[in-house]
Amino acid sequence: MSLTSLKSRFGTGLSPQAFIDSMQKNKETFETGYRDFSWKNEEDRLFFEGLRSRSDLRVVLLAADWCGDVARNVPVVFRVLETAEIPVDVMILEENFDLMDEYLTMGGRSVPIVLFADAKEGEVLAQWGPRPEKVQELMRKFKAENPDREAADYAENMKVVREQMMERYGEGTSIHEVIVHELRTLLSGV
Repeated sequence: MSLTSLKSRFGTGLSPQAFIDSMQKNKETFETGYRDFSWKNEEDRLFFEGLRSRSDLRVVLLAADWCGDVARNVPVVFRVLETAEIPVDVMILEENFDLMDEYLTMGGRSVPIVLFADAKEGEVLAQWGPRPEKVQELMRKFKAENPDREAADYAENMKVVREQMMERYGEGTSIHEVIVHELRTLLSGV
């Protein structure tokens, strides 16, 4: 899956706590999502606890504190990875364009991107992000219907789709269970 091995990135990123501590934007939203996370499904929690015996997994996570998707999604990802005890290197987007450009979303630099890799060789085994599928499908539709960024109505159409995306994210922690389910489905095949 990976164009290049992530092995050289292991141990070079921020820890999850260092990323949180370094946040200059969206920190309150991020910390609220992190604090308010809870397991809605005991089977999900047990699945991720079962990954603790998998010393063959590592995560490289591309993120930026200014991104609303990072503030909403990464607190859940961090909680899941803590439970699974999978080591994480958070790579700041602006400091890692070379890596980011290997994992573009519809041709753009969208974060977060969560890369699950083989701990020995650094081969990417699975990828998640930048947002849950039920939210991302709106952006895919928007991009298909609005290919010209210079069009007179592009900005207005983008504003509308962003509002629709916020509706799909829902209030409070409602999206957390969706993210947990997507990560569990993804890792079930690894």
